[in-house]
Amino acid sequence: MNHFTEKVIETILQIPSGRVASYGQIAAIAGNHRAARQVGRILHSMSSKYNLPWHRVVNAKGEIVHFKAERQRDLLEQEGVDIDARGRIDLGRFRWEGPVWEDLDWMRG
Repeated sequence: MNHFTEKVIETILQIPSGRVASYGQIAAIAGNHRAARQVGRILHSMSSKYNLPWHRVVNAKGEIVHFKAERQRDLLEQEGVDIDARGRIDLGRFRWEGPVWEDLDWMRG
């Protein structure tokens, strides 16, 4: 597994219940702000293997865009995340601010 993929997985695992992060936000934290689509591919291919909280990842507008949209909505609502009729989440209220840097081994260096 390459270094970027490891960082993406580690970052996604830190998103707490009741919070969301965007694909681009995760890519930037993992070291490549232009790799939002790669984050999506990692989620698709590795969510089961690494038990990733895939439902906590949304697009930059706070929209649910996953092909399992209803399941994602249900999981987020169970965690207390409000989703409006258009499928949008108020990022000002529910966006995760990022990892606790000192807890990430890959950030030490």
